[in-house]
Amino acid sequence: MAQGQSDAPVLEELEARIGYVFVNPSLLNVALTHVSAIASERTRTGSYQRLEFLGDRVLGLAISDMLYAAFPRADEGELSRRLAGLVRRETCAEVGLEWSVGAHLRLGESEAQTGGRTKAAILADVCEAIIGAVFLDGGFTAALHVVRGAWEPRMRLPRLPLRDAKTALQEWAQARGLPTPTYAELARSGPAHAPEFTIAVTVAGFRSCEGTGASKRIAEQAAAAAFLAREAQWSDIDTDRGAA
Repeated sequence: MAQGQSDAPVLEELEARIGYVFVNPSLLNVALTHVSAIASERTRTGSYQRLEFLGDRVLGLAISDMLYAAFPRADEGELSRRLAGLVRRETCAEVGLEWSVGAHLRLGESEAQTGGRTKAAILADVCEAIIGAVFLDGGFTAALHVVRGAWEPRMRLPRLPLRDAKTALQEWAQARGLPTPTYAELARSGPAHAPEFTIAVTVAGFRSCEGTGASKRIAEQAAAAAFLAREAQWSDIDTDRGAA
């Protein structure tokens, strides 16, 4: 996709959200091009697929570097579990939403009509492709800066070390002979492409706790983590296991 004069401010806004200005803007254009927008099989390399492949590896290395520095007392097993949670497709899709990449995607007509701009799989792929494009344009240091900006808050908050909060809360309740925790949606706000959910978790005999997130799953995890922080000293457990 050729970048005309009218496109420049739009891409500049995207670059501002990413936290990187491209020397070669054509790399960013490729990172935003879905295979459905490619005219023929012979030009498929003009889509983001190769950049996604590269970006996936760069992302893993960048987050590994961040985890190694942030959790000096964590062993290999804990670092691996933390890494797996941070590089999962859902997390990449969340970052893609935060960057608002959907509005900038180059899609084929059919893909655009079927909601391609908000599909989590595409958002995740484009997120990784952008990281790959930054790596090619500015090197690993530039890519690490971009990854750090989007992932460091996720790495540190909530402080979730070894297993997800919902599982931990269920185990906590079962160990005390309590019924399985229940979750209820309290509110939903924001536009359709970027909603925010508020979920309450209830355990018999205890005050409920609320959590918010870009999906019900994320909000449920946040609610469970909040409950554990209040009733089971979840953050203290995390600190004892080597959290920074």
